[in-house]
Amino acid sequence: MSAVLEWLNGIIWSSALVYLCLGAGVYFTIRSRAVQIRQIKAIFRQMFRGKSSDEGVSSFQALAMSLAGRVGVGNIAGVATAIGFGGPGAVVWMWISALLGASTSYVESTLGQVFKEQDPKSGEYRGGPAFYIEKAYRHTKAKGLFKVYGMVFAFVTIVAMSFMLPGIQSNAISGAVHNAWDVPTWATAIVLVIIIGFIVVGGIKRIAHFASLAVPFMAVLYIIAAIAVTLINADQIIPVIELVFTSAFGVDAGQEAAFGGIIGMAVQWGVQRGIYSNEAGQGTGPHAAAAAEVSHPSKQGLVQAGSVYIDTLFVCSATAFMILSTGMYRVFGADGETIIGTGRGQMVEEIAATPGEKWPQAGLDSMMTGFGAGFIAISIFLFALTTIVAYYYMAETNLVYLLGRIKNPMVLAVGKRVLQLLILVAVAVGATSTSGSVWALGDIGVGLMAWLNIVSILILQQPAFKLLRDFERQTKQGLDPVFDPRSLNIRNAELWEKRLERAPAGTAPPQG
Repeated sequence: MSAVLEWLNGIIWSSALVYLCLGAGVYFTIRSRAVQIRQIKAIFRQMFRGKSSDEGVSSFQALAMSLAGRVGVGNIAGVATAIGFGGPGAVVWMWISALLGASTSYVESTLGQVFKEQDPKSGEYRGGPAFYIEKAYRHTKAKGLFKVYGMVFAFVTIVAMSFMLPGIQSNAISGAVHNAWDVPTWATAIVLVIIIGFIVVGGIKRIAHFASLAVPFMAVLYIIAAIAVTLINADQIIPVIELVFTSAFGVDAGQEAAFGGIIGMAVQWGVQRGIYSNEAGQGTGPHAAAAAEVSHPSKQGLVQAGSVYIDTLFVCSATAFMILSTGMYRVFGADGETIIGTGRGQMVEEIAATPGEKWPQAGLDSMMTGFGAGFIAISIFLFALTTIVAYYYMAETNLVYLLGRIKNPMVLAVGKRVLQLLILVAVAVGATSTSGSVWALGDIGVGLMAWLNIVSILILQQPAFKLLRDFERQTKQGLDPVFDPRSLNIRNAELWEKRLERAPAGTAPPQG
């Protein structure tokens, strides 16, 4: 089974997907005139504007939900894996994928807001790629094709979010906890199942509340620890910066042959782990974006672009510095043999042999003896827990998209219970499995979603750029931008049209 997963993963994550991710980012950056850089002030300003309503969460809560999905094991174990198989230069390619991916995130998240729907029972907003894939061209002759495409994406997302990806998170938690306190993996699995089960049965409001409390706390605490390592290890700041940039392009003066030989792997692992971490283009961000209560879709598109920065430039960089500055890493060739040793950090062979959460644990522990393993274990627990909860929310959203067509409340209720059971089983199995198999399975899920979503937004991109121009025009006029789909000739945005119809004469729709 492991060999089959590796083979399938190699096909999905071929160089074609790497080029597609980078190419889409370059194209959207050019098309938007670098919105992720030009609108940097608006990006961080919008994060803290707007309020929640009975129907939608606030921009900040939607950001927290998005970060709950983005900031996870990929920011710790994923960074270590990228360095282990792509070299220190993989970190630079994670940064590049984040910078370019922020524009991709703007496009997909804006589309998620435009074509969101309102749950007839709960009144909550729901949306995502399946919704905009079907609705964007519903008025054309190709509507049947896009409807099928949307259903395929929804099915893949349900499988990926409930079966393929949760195991990575729970596996990292159980591994880190076992390494720190020698707790059996089965015991960690039981605790995780109980906690996650309580949260997911509460619906989007409980998920948003949990994420808005846990995500800022865990991210700030983790970055503070990285700053502490930086201060203790200040003499390594310049050498680490030089190392990641020179090795990214295979020009390190001391190890040019080795780094030059793996430059392709640096790009592949940097982009692959970058996409897994920041999720730009994967299609996960639009689910959280659609849940927000805002007056203009571009507002939440900008917020989601900013979440990519927070995820990669802050949290992933913190992990990279912990590992590289302390020398607690190795770089492996395709045959699994060590091709680059650091000559600094001294790790026991069991830890050094497998890139993962144990590397930053060893790095932090080398600077703060007796503290590192436990702190990283707690960080991973919070990071991964919020990510699993976000996975469930996205899986449920796509389940509602598929089963909502049946118009039978009982079928949907049973479907949700089955989905909850499936994700709890995946968590339990992942926590007690080997790391290699769960990572291969997770990469397949991420890759499939990225292929389907990036192709779709390249086709459906036009409304996102109409909205960007409209947002900037209204902002220059000193207005709080409000979206009117009719004035922009954007069809099938029924929810927004109803909002305009409900607004009292002579007034604008609710601001957010």
